[in-house]
Formats: sequence, C-alpha cells, structure tokens
Amino acid sequence: MKLKALFAALAVAAVPAVSQARDTALFLPFQKVVDEMTQAGKLDGSVKFYLAGVAPKGKVSVVSANAVTNKKTNAFNKTDEGACEWALQSALLTLQDAARKVNANAVVNIASYYKKNEHKDAKTYECHAGAVIAGVAIKGDLAKVN
Repeated sequence: MKLKALFAALAVAAVPAVSQARDTALFLPFQKVVDEMTQAGKLDGSVKFYLAGVAPKGKVSVVSANAVTNKKTNAFNKTDEGACEWALQSALLTLQDAARKVNANAVVNIASYYKKNEHKDAKTYECHAGAVIAGVAIKGDLAKVN
C-alpha cells in the first residue's frame, strides 16, 4: 500500500502544475512579418500597417477605432519566434479583411493588447509563447490615408 502511494505521489509530482505552465513574453520585429507576408502574396498591399509611433505620410481619417484581434496558434514543434510570427500573420489577415470591409486602406496606431494590457512600440509586437500555444493580440484604428 505504501508503495502505491509513493508511485502515485511521484506521478503527480512529474506533471507540471497549470500555474507553472510556460508563458514567455517575446517582443519581436513587426515589419519583418509584414514584409515577408507581402513578398509571399499573403498581404496584397492594399492595406498598410503602422505601429503606434509610426505615422503614415498623408492625411489620416479614422474610419473605425480600436479594432481588436486575438489570435492563437499551435506552438508544438515550432520555435517560439516561428509560432509568434504565425499568430501575427493570422492577426494581420484579420485586420486586413476588417479594413477592406469599411473601405479603409490602412491600420494605424497598432498596439499589442495581450490580456487587454496595451503595449506600444514603434518596432516590435508582443507575443506570448507556451509549450503548446502561442498568442498575439493587437488593436489598431482602421483608417483612410490620402
């Protein structure tokens, strides 16, 4: 009986607790992903993306403020950076579609919005990577730039 209890205790100790799940915050280059998606034809260039702190040239008219997208991806067997880039790609495609629907040609003032905590940076986006899932949440204003 004591042997069974010992094995049970060892089995429970071998499984990491949910509170100990990995959640690594990464701050990665935003424009790299936009450029790669444009070169691959995933983004057609009809909608431009501007992080907060990067002003587009021309007059900006916000059509719809605070468009939010929260994308997750399977991180299994991927590098953290690779999984994060995949999640950002999905978020950018969502924002591109949202902009098209309101006849906007840009998404401006883009900020990371992970767990509703806003992080603005003119060069990077925030991603959280775990052992199984990586996620990116961003928000921005859908706008027309003339």
